[in-house]
Amino acid sequence: MTQVVVDSTQVIIGIDTHKDNHVAFAINSLGIRLADCTVPATLAGYQQLLGWASALGQMAVFGVEGTGSYGSGLTRFLRSQGLKVIEVSRPSRRDHRRSQGKNDVLDAEQAARQVLSGEATAIPKSTDGVVEMIRVIKVARDSAVKAQTQVLVSLKAIIVTADADLRALLESLSTPQLVATCAKLEADQLDSPTTVMRYALAAMANRWLQLHKEIEAHTQHLTTLTREAAPELVQAYGIGPDSAAEILITFGDNGHRVHSEAAFAKMCGVCPIPASSGKTQRYRLNRGGNRQANAALFRVVIVRMRWHEATKAYVARRTAQGLSKREIIRCLKRYLAREIYQIIRKTFPTAKAEVINP
Repeated sequence: MTQVVVDSTQVIIGIDTHKDNHVAFAINSLGIRLADCTVPATLAGYQQLLGWASALGQMAVFGVEGTGSYGSGLTRFLRSQGLKVIEVSRPSRRDHRRSQGKNDVLDAEQAARQVLSGEATAIPKSTDGVVEMIRVIKVARDSAVKAQTQVLVSLKAIIVTADADLRALLESLSTPQLVATCAKLEADQLDSPTTVMRYALAAMANRWLQLHKEIEAHTQHLTTLTREAAPELVQAYGIGPDSAAEILITFGDNGHRVHSEAAFAKMCGVCPIPASSGKTQRYRLNRGGNRQANAALFRVVIVRMRWHEATKAYVARRTAQGLSKREIIRCLKRYLAREIYQIIRKTFPTAKAEVINP
């Protein structure tokens, strides 16, 4: 631990978070370096960090990297102490490292300076409510869906190498029929390639069925939790529990931190980006933002384009005006973001936005 004694009324602390330890760097309101320290990523370490920071002066704000991952525990601790926390983006690796070099202390200092300059202003998501419960369930469900898909791909790949009779029996079946048939295959002794094939297919089919039951249970929990958290959102046309969960996760338990529907659209990557030059005025698609939230909006739009009468009429009108399907979908996702923001705004009617003034 190093320290330089400097008179300062306000201290800004930047923190570079890791799995096992966190590195903190303090500057004052004039940007003068004060101190740095490293603490373990434990409750005792958080308390040590708080004591170190309070000894430097009046703590104004903490700029924390990775508030949703390695820094989540520290963020919860600091907020429980009534301290202000700002989510800091990791620096541009190419430009920053080329000019400044790279180590944990430099990253922590960069986090503090992002807060001081006003470059970092995002309020971290709260992780102490129903939306955090939804996030954890969705992680479990997504991993089960991925595993189920991998099992089915492997099962069908093995069938290609099966003997002619077994292959002829299985290849024409639909997925439910294929899994049900394979699950009933028996192999008393593993004494030939044919019996081993039947054994492997049965094992994989039963694993698929087990994962299917797990996914159904997760889906039921997601349905219950999303209805509890935002009933009006789930009732909106085309928004199922999976899409609703992804949208709520994007907002967090403190959804009021998203200060406008334009900010939400930018978070989801559905705001148009100017791409004009000279007399040419145009926009391009946004490839940034939360891609999972963007995908959720896309799924809802596709459902509405097929079944929702108002959306179908809009698509017909814009198509007649010469817009491509791609452009129409972009417009619909932007309108949907506005609709969702208004719904979520009602979900947090008494919440007030947090203001950070370092």
